[in-house]
Amino acid sequence: MTTQEKLDIIVKSCEDKKGIDIKVLDIKGMTSIADYFVIVSGNSSTQVDALAREIDEKLSEKGEGPQNQEGKNSSRWIILDFGDIIVHVFHKDEREYYNLERLWEENQETKEEE
Repeated sequence: MTTQEKLDIIVKSCEDKKGIDIKVLDIKGMTSIADYFVIVSGNSSTQVDALAREIDEKLSEKGEGPQNQEGKNSSRWIILDFGDIIVHVFHKDEREYYNLERLWEENQETKEEE
C-alpha cells in the first residue's frame, strides 16, 4: 500500500468520525522519523478514542496496522505510528496547548526558504 493510499484512509477515517481540523503535514527531509504527520482533534476523550480506533481498524483491514501506539489509556493525545505516517489524535484542549502544527509549519517554511 502506498503512502498516499494510507493518507487517504486516515483522512477518510477522521472525516467519518467527525474529526476536527484535520491537517496533513509533509515533514519529509525535516526528520527521519516519518514522511507525514496527520493531526486531528476530538471534542471529548470518547471521540479521541473513537478516531484512533477507526484509523487503526481501517488500516489494519488493509494489513497496515500501527507499528506503535501511545496514549490509549488517557485518550487525551493518542499517537499511532504507521512508519511513514505518524497520526496525532488530540483532545482539542491538548492540541491547543502543544500546537504541533505551528512548530512543524515553521520548520516547513524554513526548509522552503533554503
